[in-house]
Amino acid sequence: MEGAEQKRIKQSDITRITVKDIAIEAGVSVSTVSRALANDPVIAKETRERITMKAKEMGYRPNFFARGLIRQRSGVVALFVNNITNPFYPEVLVKLSRRLQKMKLHTMIFTSDDGVEDSVPALQEINPDVAILLAATMKADYLQEFNDSNTPIILFNRYVAGARASAICCDNIGGGRLVAERLAESGRRHLAFIEGLATASTNADRLTGYLEGIDASGLPDPVIHSGGDFSYETGYDGMQALFARDQRIDAVFCANDIIAVGASDCIRRELGLRIPEDIAIVGFDDIALASWPSHDLTTVRQPMDDMIECVITEILRFQQNRSAVPKQYFMPGELIIRGSAKLASGRVNE
Repeated sequence: MEGAEQKRIKQSDITRITVKDIAIEAGVSVSTVSRALANDPVIAKETRERITMKAKEMGYRPNFFARGLIRQRSGVVALFVNNITNPFYPEVLVKLSRRLQKMKLHTMIFTSDDGVEDSVPALQEINPDVAILLAATMKADYLQEFNDSNTPIILFNRYVAGARASAICCDNIGGGRLVAERLAESGRRHLAFIEGLATASTNADRLTGYLEGIDASGLPDPVIHSGGDFSYETGYDGMQALFARDQRIDAVFCANDIIAVGASDCIRRELGLRIPEDIAIVGFDDIALASWPSHDLTTVRQPMDDMIECVITEILRFQQNRSAVPKQYFMPGELIIRGSAKLASGRVNE
């Protein structure tokens, strides 16, 4: 039978070692253990070291949710992603997650094929330090639900007019304008555009800039194909539809790289034409496969690393003040010249 001496707790005796278990072993209060493990200088150095060593001996692993209740911060960054068929976003997801890990932040990913609205209740239960939307669209009224729960929002490569959310974007209007101007300078006269998701700000801005550049260059209006999403199939089918409407087309700007790859395959396999001699193809993003010899795609490169660092800057700002005023950032892209369109190179807004 157990006498006056406290029973020693072993890791094998219970499923998970808790702060309370450490307190019993160390003969101190739970609050003292919590403060010691958080390296709070209020607790004497010798006591902190003794409790830390005891926790290590017992195999203690911190519960970041419980810690978040004490610190009024969850240490969680929620990432919302829709159907990410565009290879640009998985690369962003990997780089951003690694960057957050270095900051000792935990990442939780919410996915949906239709939209992120259904995940809002679950997100509010977690109460993350910040929510980041990648390749995801959300209406302003749903974004307001985040605002009501005091959860800061960062939109990556998207923005929503009137929403109280920070936005980090490539200058998509400037990129589209630059593509049109360089195509015109290279002698292309019958231009076309294959859309992605029409409701995405990226698609709308790239088309807006493209139309501005075409108008400034004195060219006729382009032939536009409404795609539906940012997919390979959109590019392949869209290119067939465009050529059926106008066989004079000699250059096609695509809303992203994966659409451009689909359009390129259609030109070679279905239309039997040459790239770039018969039709020039330009994409947007500069995903890894754009540089593969099989595609050799001219494209506008998004400043991914700079955009990710800007996200980190916003997170740090919100950690200091969850009610900080959201900011919008629009960063210049760079025209990368490869074999699919022989154009003069240059940065957006140069």
